[in-house]
Amino acid sequence: MKIGFNMLLWTTHLVEEQFDLLEKIKKVGYDGVEIPIFGGEEKVEHFKNIGKVLKDNGLECTSVTVIPDEDRSPISENSSSRSNSLEYLKWAIDCSDALNSEVLAGPYHQPLGVFSGEPPTQKEKEFAAKVHQDAADYAKQASLNLSIEPLNRFECYFLNIAEDASDYVELVNRDNFGYLYDTFHANIEEKDPVGVISKTSKNINHIHISENDRGTPGKGNVPWVETFKAIKNINYNGWLTIEAFGRALPDLAAATRVWRDFFPSKEEVYEDGFKFIKENLN
Repeated sequence: MKIGFNMLLWTTHLVEEQFDLLEKIKKVGYDGVEIPIFGGEEKVEHFKNIGKVLKDNGLECTSVTVIPDEDRSPISENSSSRSNSLEYLKWAIDCSDALNSEVLAGPYHQPLGVFSGEPPTQKEKEFAAKVHQDAADYAKQASLNLSIEPLNRFECYFLNIAEDASDYVELVNRDNFGYLYDTFHANIEEKDPVGVISKTSKNINHIHISENDRGTPGKGNVPWVETFKAIKNINYNGWLTIEAFGRALPDLAAATRVWRDFFPSKEEVYEDGFKFIKENLN
C-alpha cells in the first residue's frame, strides 16, 4: 500500500508558492500527494508543471475533483448539462494525465449541497452511468483509474453508502471505475462501517483515511484497529490517502461544514497522521 496526503488541507489550487509543502511531505516519508483539480478554468499546462515538481521531489500522485455546478451535473435531466459534465470530466482527466496521476477520485456524481428531496431515481442513475462510462473509456487511454466517492447525506443524496456506491460501480461496468471508501463518511452513514469493507471489497479502488471530526487520524473515535485489519484482510494494494480539512479555505470550509479547528497545527496532521498509518500497517 502507498501512503498519500490530500493537499486540500492547504488549497484547492496548488501554485508555485506552495511547492515547498511537497518537500516537507516527502521528508516525512509519504509516497505521494493528492492534487485538487477544481473549477475547469485552469490550463492543463499548469498541472504538467506540478507533475514535474512532484517527480523532482520523488513523489507519486493521485488527483481529486468535484462537480462544480448544476450546469455540469451528470444526473441532470438536461442533456446539455450531462454533456457539459462529460467535457468537465475529460478536462479533469487530461489534467490528471499531465500530473501522471494514478487515480482521479471524488464525488463527481452530483454538485455538492444540491438536493431533490427524494432518493436518487433510476433515471438519474442511468444518466450518470452513461457520463461515467464515457469518462472511464476516455480515462483508460491515459491508464487512469476513476474512483467515485459516496458522501454523507448532509452533502449529497445520490451516493451515501458503500453498498449503493458498489452497486453503482456495477452499473457503470468499466474495469477502471471503482469507488472510494472514506472512513469519515462511512462512520456517519454505515450501520457497520468496518464490515462494508469486505462486503464491497471488489469495487474499492481508493481509500481516504479521515478522522470522524476531519482532524488528525488516530485522535478521534473511528475504529481504526478494526478498520486497518479489514483493509489488510481484503489484500488492498492501493493508496491510503489522509484527508483532513481546516478553516483556511472559506469555500471549502462551507462545503464541508468545518466551523472550528480540529487540530493545533497542520504539521500535526501530516506528521502524526503518517506515523499513525505506518504503525497500523506493521
